Amino acid sequence: MMYLAAAIAAYLIGSIPSGLILGKLIWHKDLRDYGSHNIGATNAWRTLGKGAGIAVFVADSLKGQAGVMLGLLLVGTPLAAVIGGLCAILGHSFSLFLRFHGGKGVATSLGVLTMLMGQVTLIIFVIWLTIVYVSRYVSLGSVVAAFLAPFLAALYGYPTEYVLFTAVAAILVILRHRENIGRLMHGTENKI
Repeated sequence: MMYLAAAIAAYLIGSIPSGLILGKLIWHKDLRDYGSHNIGATNAWRTLGKGAGIAVFVADSLKGQAGVMLGLLLVGTPLAAVIGGLCAILGHSFSLFLRFHGGKGVATSLGVLTMLMGQVTLIIFVIWLTIVYVSRYVSLGSVVAAFLAPFLAALYGYPTEYVLFTAVAAILVILRHRENIGRLMHGTENKI
């Protein structure tokens, strides 16, 4: 029963539309009306500026961390931590408050990774940052980093639950980027 409570609570926290709330409260803009119409950090950066992008990234990352903490506090097992983190990502990507629309899950996934696998998080972040810096494509960095995460988790010997989590999260992040992948292949993806 506590697993279910942790999962539901984590999903609800993940569902909080940070980008939408911050955009409206601080910058008086609804991110859904601008740029890619996405509520995530990349659209906030492009639409509202670097500060907004960083603020949304941090808020979305904290949702992933909160999901893991809920699993640990309510149940206390590695599996509960993974379930809490995954439910936070699902809430972010399919928000109850946005009619099951949402962000792409990158920052929230990174928040979960931060709580579960520090070494992998650091490596993934450096890979993501390098790709974004060199190519100017956030989506390319996100997809490559997501793809590599399960392999790095396995390489560093993390528990099976964590490796499986990174595989599921990677699939979700990559699927949420399928339109971006198409634009990358056609040379029409927006740079930052």
